[in-house]
Amino acid sequence: MGTVTALYRYPVKSMLGEAVIAAAVTENGLSGDRVYAVLDGTGAVGSAKHPRKWGELLRCRSRLDDSGVVRVVLPDGTALPVEDPDLDAELSKLLGRQVFVSGVVPELSRLERAVPEYEGGVPDVVRESATVDATGESITTGGVAPGTFFDFGRVHLVTTAALDRMRSVYPAGDFDARRFRPNLVVDTLGGSGFPEDDWVGSRLRVGEALFRVLVPTPRCVVPTLGHDELPPDRGLMRAVAREHRIPVFDLGRLSCLGVYLDVLEAGTVRVGDPIALEEAA
Repeated sequence: MGTVTALYRYPVKSMLGEAVIAAAVTENGLSGDRVYAVLDGTGAVGSAKHPRKWGELLRCRSRLDDSGVVRVVLPDGTALPVEDPDLDAELSKLLGRQVFVSGVVPELSRLERAVPEYEGGVPDVVRESATVDATGESITTGGVAPGTFFDFGRVHLVTTAALDRMRSVYPAGDFDARRFRPNLVVDTLGGSGFPEDDWVGSRLRVGEALFRVLVPTPRCVVPTLGHDELPPDRGLMRAVAREHRIPVFDLGRLSCLGVYLDVLEAGTVRVGDPIALEEAA
């Protein structure tokens, strides 16, 4: 059915992450993924989904070193462990206000999202409740998945078929998988279109781990932003909105690419591992 072509983890939410050859999967997702976030005094969780407020985080890279310590590489190349108070000071300078790195999810956490101009970027009912904040951005506010820094599912998967489909309808766009911040990139071995849409509700075996495919992934503005050497491209999500708006729960037809997964069985996943749908137990 397919194979894993790339694995990524993002130790600090909304920073650039790292490609790995293998990763242990626990009930909380890939080991080392989204274990920290940048917070401010209002309880807001740093997310590039609000680029005017948090977009500078995408100029930083987080990685897990061999000793298990998460380090952040700042735009000037300085690398600091997350427990170093100098890191909070440097990130505060970068973002222009007091922030700090934390591995503890605040009880009253808030996740802010910029409202895209195109239809399908947010549910219509949510768009109607948007407010304009101090940055001048129209935003909506929600929460993270309880007890975590994940937006929803613990693992995010995209297929090469979906990326290829988008390249065919928007050839000027650079649909590099990294823009969509997946954990798993899988090659469906000749599949076309958006094969992952048909997996929702199914059990997916990937290497040693077993997942439940939860829901298509609604996309925000993040893929349009600059990522490392990848330049900004505002047209990417407009193309997805034209090509692939599909029903998500009771939220209406949203612009989607990829699927969220939950973990049913822990295990190690490696680049090159096969993927296969399994019958429900």
